[in-house]
Amino acid sequence: MLKSVSRAVQLATRLSVSAAPSVRPAVRLSRTFTRSIWSLSNSGAASGSRPRLLTATRALPTVSCGCGSLHTEGDKAFAEFLTDEIKEEKKIQKNTNLPKMSGGWELELNGTEAKLIRSVSGEKVTITFNVNNSIPPQLEEEPEQTQKSQEDEPDIVSTPNFVVEVTKQGAKNSLVFDCHFPEDETGHGEGEEESDIFSIREVSFQPEGDVDWKETSYTLNTDSLDWALYDHLMDFLADRGVDNTFADELMELSTALEHQEYIKFLEELSTFVKCK
Repeated sequence: MLKSVSRAVQLATRLSVSAAPSVRPAVRLSRTFTRSIWSLSNSGAASGSRPRLLTATRALPTVSCGCGSLHTEGDKAFAEFLTDEIKEEKKIQKNTNLPKMSGGWELELNGTEAKLIRSVSGEKVTITFNVNNSIPPQLEEEPEQTQKSQEDEPDIVSTPNFVVEVTKQGAKNSLVFDCHFPEDETGHGEGEEESDIFSIREVSFQPEGDVDWKETSYTLNTDSLDWALYDHLMDFLADRGVDNTFADELMELSTALEHQEYIKFLEELSTFVKCK
């Protein structure tokens, strides 16, 4: 009973906070890295102009190349910048290998999309998420805050939306949950009462394995849902291993995967600019 009342209070808080802008608290994760290219962009924004390295002040001459593509002095400067950027990102990369998920989850990757699959007493639970657009935008800081050292900058953490699909043997359809990380609930410090760091946004019955939800299937939106029903839905997920521990590990995995893909993108961009 106390657990239900506690979650009812959390749901009411979640609904009231969603109407106003919020600031993401520091996330309790062991992986800490900052994206140096973002720092470079922020330093330019603070002075009201872009960094000189990326700003063309005059028409730059072209340079001929055997590949038949256009090359300028700007391209050369861009390539040099990318070389340095890749070195910095690899230097601060904490995980060359993706972290493991506890609980017997099997990981499948397809580019930026990841699937976690687990069988529980004849049921199949599939988690799907994509690291694209999973890093919240940085809020503009006050002028005095821009003087902080790089060590004081917040960690870059990937908080992707994720879909939970629960399939029962003999059932006609799968029960599908659309979940996300509310910005005001992605972390809790020591000594604080533990709250749900992820939320259910929608629930629906869908054909097993379908990528897109059918518009003709009834979809339950939790914004105005009775708290008792929402509480049971969260417990249903927790009984199948989708709880706060899972959500913490999912953020850690997604952050490592996103950083890995970002470095890969920089390397491909560098190759493209150099025309190799």
